[in-house]
Amino acid sequence: MDLSVLVAGLGLGFSLIVAIGAQNVFVLRQGIRREHVFVVAAICAISDAVLIAAGVGGMGAALQAMPWLVGVARWAGAAFLVGYAVLAARRAIRGTEAGLVAEDGAGGLDTGADASYSTTGAGADASSPTSGAGAGASSSTTGVIARPTALLPVVLTCLALTWLNPHVYLDTVVLLGSVGATYGDLRWTFAVGAMLASVVWFFSLAYGARLLGRVLASPRAWRILDGVIAIVMLAIAVSLVLPT
Repeated sequence: MDLSVLVAGLGLGFSLIVAIGAQNVFVLRQGIRREHVFVVAAICAISDAVLIAAGVGGMGAALQAMPWLVGVARWAGAAFLVGYAVLAARRAIRGTEAGLVAEDGAGGLDTGADASYSTTGAGADASSPTSGAGAGASSSTTGVIARPTALLPVVLTCLALTWLNPHVYLDTVVLLGSVGATYGDLRWTFAVGAMLASVVWFFSLAYGARLLGRVLASPRAWRILDGVIAIVMLAIAVSLVLPT
Protein backbone atom coordinates (compact mmCIF):
# COMPACT_ATOMS: atom_id res chain seq x y z
CA MET A 1 0.00 0.00 0.00
CA ASP A 2 1.40 3.38 -1.05
CA LEU A 3 1.16 5.67 1.96
CA SER A 4 1.28 8.84 -0.14
CA VAL A 5 -1.77 7.73 -2.14
CA LEU A 6 -3.60 6.80 1.06
CA VAL A 7 -2.82 10.26 2.50
CA ALA A 8 -4.00 11.92 -0.73
CA GLY A 9 -7.34 10.13 -0.45
CA LEU A 10 -7.55 10.98 3.24
CA GLY A 11 -6.78 14.64 2.61
CA LEU A 12 -9.22 15.07 -0.26
CA GLY A 13 -11.89 13.14 1.62
CA PHE A 14 -11.57 15.42 4.63
CA SER A 15 -11.50 18.53 2.46
CA LEU A 16 -14.81 17.62 0.85
CA ILE A 17 -16.62 16.33 3.88
CA VAL A 18 -15.93 18.81 6.67
CA ALA A 19 -17.65 21.87 5.19
CA ILE A 20 -20.74 23.03 7.05
CA GLY A 21 -24.03 21.68 5.75
CA ALA A 22 -27.30 20.07 6.76
CA GLN A 23 -25.86 16.56 7.05
CA ASN A 24 -23.03 17.63 9.38
CA VAL A 25 -25.39 19.75 11.46
CA PHE A 26 -27.78 16.81 11.77
CA VAL A 27 -24.95 14.57 12.99
CA LEU A 28 -23.96 17.24 15.52
CA ARG A 29 -27.58 17.56 16.62
CA GLN A 30 -27.85 13.86 17.34
CA GLY A 31 -24.50 13.89 19.13
CA ILE A 32 -25.56 16.76 21.37
CA ARG A 33 -28.88 15.05 22.10
CA ARG A 34 -27.02 11.73 22.56
CA GLU A 35 -29.67 9.93 20.54
CA HIS A 36 -28.88 7.11 18.10
CA VAL A 37 -25.36 8.51 17.76
CA PHE A 38 -23.68 5.35 16.49
CA VAL A 39 -26.46 4.61 13.99
CA VAL A 40 -26.34 8.11 12.49
CA ALA A 41 -22.54 8.17 12.19
CA ALA A 42 -22.53 4.67 10.71
CA ILE A 43 -25.18 5.51 8.11
CA CYS A 44 -23.22 8.55 6.94
CA ALA A 45 -19.88 6.73 6.83
CA ILE A 46 -21.24 3.60 5.11
CA SER A 47 -23.15 5.69 2.57
CA ASP A 48 -19.98 7.59 1.71
CA ALA A 49 -18.03 4.35 1.40
CA VAL A 50 -20.58 2.91 -1.02
CA LEU A 51 -20.59 6.06 -3.15
CA ILE A 52 -16.79 6.36 -3.15
CA ALA A 53 -16.43 2.71 -4.18
CA ALA A 54 -18.99 3.21 -6.95
CA GLY A 55 -17.16 6.31 -8.15
CA VAL A 56 -13.65 4.87 -8.06
CA GLY A 57 -14.77 1.52 -9.50
CA GLY A 58 -16.91 3.01 -12.23
CA MET A 59 -14.43 5.66 -13.28
CA GLY A 60 -11.61 3.12 -13.09
CA ALA A 61 -13.42 0.77 -15.44
CA ALA A 62 -14.15 3.61 -17.85
CA LEU A 63 -10.51 4.71 -17.89
CA GLN A 64 -9.31 1.16 -18.47
CA ALA A 65 -11.67 0.82 -21.43
CA MET A 66 -10.62 4.20 -22.83
CA PRO A 67 -7.01 4.92 -21.73
CA TRP A 68 -7.01 8.32 -23.42
CA LEU A 69 -9.47 9.46 -20.77
CA VAL A 70 -6.73 9.28 -18.12
CA GLY A 71 -5.23 12.57 -19.23
CA VAL A 72 -8.64 14.19 -19.51
CA ALA A 73 -9.65 12.98 -16.04
CA ARG A 74 -6.32 14.11 -14.59
CA TRP A 75 -6.57 17.68 -15.90
CA ALA A 76 -10.33 17.93 -15.32
CA GLY A 77 -9.92 16.72 -11.75
CA ALA A 78 -7.08 19.16 -11.16
CA ALA A 79 -9.12 22.05 -12.59
CA PHE A 80 -12.08 21.10 -10.43
CA LEU A 81 -9.90 20.97 -7.34
CA VAL A 82 -8.37 24.35 -8.12
CA GLY A 83 -11.88 25.77 -8.47
CA TYR A 84 -12.85 24.37 -5.08
CA ALA A 85 -9.60 25.71 -3.60
CA VAL A 86 -10.29 29.21 -4.96
CA LEU A 87 -13.80 29.21 -3.47
CA ALA A 88 -12.50 27.99 -0.12
CA ALA A 89 -9.70 30.57 -0.16
CA ARG A 90 -12.18 33.33 -0.92
CA ARG A 91 -14.34 32.27 2.00
CA ALA A 92 -11.27 32.13 4.23
CA ILE A 93 -10.26 35.67 3.26
CA ARG A 94 -13.67 37.33 3.21
CA GLY A 95 -15.47 35.22 5.75
CA THR A 96 -19.06 34.08 5.35
CA GLU A 97 -20.45 34.68 8.84
CA ALA A 98 -21.54 31.05 8.65
CA GLY A 99 -21.04 29.24 11.91
CA LEU A 100 -22.80 26.68 14.00
CA VAL A 101 -25.01 28.56 16.42
CA ALA A 102 -23.94 27.94 20.00
CA GLU A 103 -26.60 27.46 22.62
CA ASP A 104 -26.53 28.18 26.34
CA GLY A 105 -22.77 28.70 26.23
CA ALA A 106 -22.16 24.97 26.37
CA GLY A 107 -21.07 24.29 22.86
CA GLY A 108 -24.57 23.39 21.91
CA LEU A 109 -26.07 23.89 18.54
CA ASP A 110 -29.09 25.53 17.01
CA THR A 111 -30.74 22.37 15.84
CA GLY A 112 -34.46 22.57 15.48
CA ALA A 113 -36.32 19.68 13.93
CA ASP A 114 -35.41 20.93 10.46
CA ALA A 115 -31.67 20.61 11.19
CA SER A 116 -31.12 24.14 9.99
CA TYR A 117 -27.95 26.20 10.29
CA SER A 118 -26.80 29.77 10.07
CA THR A 119 -26.18 30.83 6.47
CA THR A 120 -26.09 34.57 6.45
CA GLY A 121 -23.01 34.71 4.24
CA ALA A 122 -23.20 34.77 0.46
CA GLY A 123 -20.77 31.87 0.15
CA ALA A 124 -22.56 29.46 2.43
CA ASP A 125 -24.07 27.45 -0.41
CA ALA A 126 -20.67 26.91 -1.94
CA SER A 127 -19.16 25.70 1.28
CA SER A 128 -21.03 22.43 1.47
CA PRO A 129 -19.61 20.15 -1.24
CA THR A 130 -20.50 17.08 0.65
CA SER A 131 -23.55 18.29 2.55
CA GLY A 132 -24.92 20.97 0.35
CA ALA A 133 -28.54 20.05 0.89
CA GLY A 134 -28.64 22.64 3.66
CA ALA A 135 -28.10 25.55 1.26
CA GLY A 136 -31.74 26.51 1.39
CA ALA A 137 -32.25 25.71 5.05
CA SER A 138 -33.44 28.43 7.33
CA SER A 139 -31.72 29.72 10.44
CA SER A 140 -33.49 29.33 13.74
CA THR A 141 -32.84 29.61 17.43
CA THR A 142 -35.37 27.12 18.67
CA GLY A 143 -32.78 25.15 20.63
CA VAL A 144 -32.43 21.47 21.32
CA ILE A 145 -35.70 19.68 21.94
CA ALA A 146 -35.58 17.50 25.02
CA ARG A 147 -38.17 14.95 23.85
CA PRO A 148 -36.51 11.70 22.67
CA THR A 149 -36.80 10.93 18.98
CA ALA A 150 -37.67 7.46 17.70
CA LEU A 151 -35.03 5.61 15.72
CA LEU A 152 -36.95 5.31 12.44
CA PRO A 153 -37.49 9.06 11.85
CA VAL A 154 -33.82 9.69 12.65
CA VAL A 155 -32.69 7.01 10.21
CA LEU A 156 -34.99 8.27 7.44
CA THR A 157 -33.86 11.86 7.96
CA CYS A 158 -30.20 10.84 7.87
CA LEU A 159 -30.70 8.80 4.70
CA ALA A 160 -32.56 11.67 3.04
CA LEU A 161 -29.87 14.22 3.92
CA THR A 162 -27.27 11.87 2.47
CA TRP A 163 -28.82 10.24 -0.59
CA LEU A 164 -31.10 13.06 -1.73
CA ASN A 165 -28.25 15.57 -1.72
CA PRO A 166 -27.01 16.13 -5.30
CA HIS A 167 -23.67 17.46 -4.07
CA VAL A 168 -22.78 14.12 -2.53
CA TYR A 169 -22.81 12.47 -5.97
CA LEU A 170 -20.69 15.23 -7.45
CA ASP A 171 -18.15 14.92 -4.66
CA THR A 172 -17.95 11.18 -4.08
CA VAL A 173 -18.88 9.59 -7.40
CA VAL A 174 -17.59 12.19 -9.86
CA LEU A 175 -14.76 14.06 -8.15
CA LEU A 176 -13.32 11.39 -5.86
CA GLY A 177 -14.00 8.77 -8.52
CA SER A 178 -12.18 10.75 -11.21
CA VAL A 179 -9.20 11.65 -9.03
CA GLY A 180 -8.96 8.14 -7.60
CA ALA A 181 -9.07 6.52 -11.03
CA THR A 182 -5.99 8.48 -12.12
CA TYR A 183 -3.91 6.46 -9.62
CA GLY A 184 -4.38 3.32 -11.72
CA ASP A 185 -3.77 0.15 -9.73
CA LEU A 186 -3.50 2.21 -6.55
CA ARG A 187 -6.95 3.75 -6.93
CA TRP A 188 -8.41 1.52 -4.22
CA THR A 189 -5.72 2.71 -1.82
CA PHE A 190 -6.88 6.24 -2.58
CA ALA A 191 -10.49 5.13 -2.03
CA VAL A 192 -9.62 3.57 1.34
CA GLY A 193 -8.07 6.87 2.40
CA ALA A 194 -11.20 8.79 1.41
CA MET A 195 -13.43 6.24 3.17
CA LEU A 196 -11.26 6.47 6.29
CA ALA A 197 -11.68 10.25 6.28
CA SER A 198 -15.46 9.79 6.25
CA VAL A 199 -15.40 7.30 9.13
CA VAL A 200 -13.10 9.45 11.26
CA TRP A 201 -15.03 12.64 10.57
CA PHE A 202 -18.56 11.41 11.18
CA PHE A 203 -17.74 9.45 14.34
CA SER A 204 -15.62 12.30 15.70
CA LEU A 205 -18.40 14.75 14.90
CA ALA A 206 -21.06 12.57 16.51
CA TYR A 207 -19.21 11.57 19.67
CA GLY A 208 -17.34 14.85 20.06
CA ALA A 209 -20.42 16.94 19.35
CA ARG A 210 -20.36 19.01 22.51
CA LEU A 211 -16.70 19.96 22.15
CA LEU A 212 -16.86 20.50 18.37
CA GLY A 213 -20.07 22.49 18.77
CA ARG A 214 -18.10 25.06 20.76
CA VAL A 215 -15.15 25.10 18.36
CA LEU A 216 -17.23 25.33 15.17
CA ALA A 217 -19.67 27.90 16.53
CA SER A 218 -17.30 30.71 15.52
CA PRO A 219 -17.22 32.03 11.92
CA ARG A 220 -13.47 32.55 12.47
CA ALA A 221 -13.04 28.80 12.98
CA TRP A 222 -14.66 28.17 9.61
CA ARG A 223 -12.37 30.76 7.96
CA ILE A 224 -9.35 28.88 9.30
CA LEU A 225 -10.86 25.57 8.20
CA ASP A 226 -11.56 26.94 4.72
CA GLY A 227 -7.95 28.08 4.48
CA VAL A 228 -6.71 24.59 5.29
CA ILE A 229 -9.16 23.09 2.80
CA ALA A 230 -7.91 25.43 0.07
CA ILE A 231 -4.29 24.44 0.70
CA VAL A 232 -5.04 20.70 0.72
CA MET A 233 -7.09 20.83 -2.48
CA LEU A 234 -4.50 22.93 -4.28
CA ALA A 235 -1.72 20.55 -3.22
CA ILE A 236 -3.62 17.53 -4.52
CA ALA A 237 -4.43 19.34 -7.78
CA VAL A 238 -0.73 20.06 -8.31
CA SER A 239 0.20 16.45 -7.53
CA LEU A 240 -2.22 15.24 -10.21
CA VAL A 241 -0.60 17.15 -13.06
CA LEU A 242 3.07 16.93 -12.04
CA PRO A 243 5.02 14.12 -13.70
CA THR A 244 5.60 11.15 -11.42
